[in-house]
Amino acid sequence: MPNVIHFEIHATEPKILVDFYTNLFGWKISQWEGPMEYYLVDSGEAALGGAIQRRPEGTPPGDHPVNAFVCTVEVEDLEAMLGKSTALGASIQLPKMPVPGIGWMAYIKDPDGNLLGMMQTDAQAA
Repeated sequence: MPNVIHFEIHATEPKILVDFYTNLFGWKISQWEGPMEYYLVDSGEAALGGAIQRRPEGTPPGDHPVNAFVCTVEVEDLEAMLGKSTALGASIQLPKMPVPGIGWMAYIKDPDGNLLGMMQTDAQAA
């Protein structure tokens, strides 16, 4: 079965999102040595790797040719991460809600308007 092997987060100002995701999740992010502004994301052991990429010049979020699907990050304490994310400049799009038998889910927009899910595993969620 095919597996997702990489993700990209598009950014108007990549350094802002490098700082945001480094501070929010502790991801290790380094600038790629290639010919374009591209930051490699190490999201941890046995996790999917990704990148932060500059949006095409002059193209506002939502109007660029590459569109993506929402990624969800597993967190230990959803309430704490929602508070931390808003302190770092994110906005809550859908507040904490139960996914029965799975856990607690919420969606935020990062400082550049990218949608991101966060889930706290909890089999007792109802």
